[in-house]
Amino acid sequence: MSMTEKIATQRLGRFHLRWLPRQQALRLGILMLSAWVLIALLSPWIAPFDPIAQDAAVTLSPPTFAHPFGTDNFGRDILSRVMWGARIDLQICIIGVIFPFTFGTLIGAFSGYLGGAVDTFFMRVIDVVLAFPFLVLMLSIIAILGPGLSSFYIAMAMVGWVSYARLVRSQVLTLKHRDFILAARSLGYSHPRILLLHLLPNALTSSLVFSMSDCVLVLLSGASVSYLGLGVQPPLAEWGVMVAEGQSFITTAWWITTFPGLAIVVLAMSFSLLADGLGDKLGERA
Repeated sequence: MSMTEKIATQRLGRFHLRWLPRQQALRLGILMLSAWVLIALLSPWIAPFDPIAQDAAVTLSPPTFAHPFGTDNFGRDILSRVMWGARIDLQICIIGVIFPFTFGTLIGAFSGYLGGAVDTFFMRVIDVVLAFPFLVLMLSIIAILGPGLSSFYIAMAMVGWVSYARLVRSQVLTLKHRDFILAARSLGYSHPRILLLHLLPNALTSSLVFSMSDCVLVLLSGASVSYLGLGVQPPLAEWGVMVAEGQSFITTAWWITTFPGLAIVVLAMSFSLLADGLGDKLGERA
């Protein structure tokens, strides 16, 4: 192959792969998560059966061509319920991370930038929250508010913000003494402008990487809460609920719990790969 052909081949390869991240983990995580998003969006059209429709004629049917994932004790198609469950579990991941990320980022930024009594107050609040086990505190809040997804989101926001606050605060404490911040102050920029437009964008890297890992924790927490009967309520299709419903049939109908359990593992792996690849690309590690 001539030098011209080699250059042309390299340019063609770069043209085709330009839209893909360099890191293999990030690429695989994006592809896996995109697949789950497509399944969730298209589930009303691609799911073979109604996820809550019962059929006594096929109760506890093992995997077949008609029902590739089998059916449960009510004759509901497991494959359809897994597809529809992706909508709820992805919603749990996104909403369960957005609120703690927002609150924690703002509190950590203001605490680190202002310092003094404000910083001391928020650090003591964080110490109080961290004094309790995460799951115990979250379940206590849900028990007080009552079962349901709204209670789960409120509990996650009240408990999960502390990690983001500590990450952003540590970054702001380091960055606020850098030359570009000193230059902004010398130019007479206001404190909100310095904080929101100069400090915060540079302090979000570690939080963004952590948020991808936090999606795994939120997913597992949501499934655990639903498993305990405090989250999504039957007959809605949610993977934690499906695992709980199939535990009584684990020795005779293994497919009821196995396939939603595998779905939880694969979606959690998608976020883990995304966090690992994003950490490599941004020079951070989750």
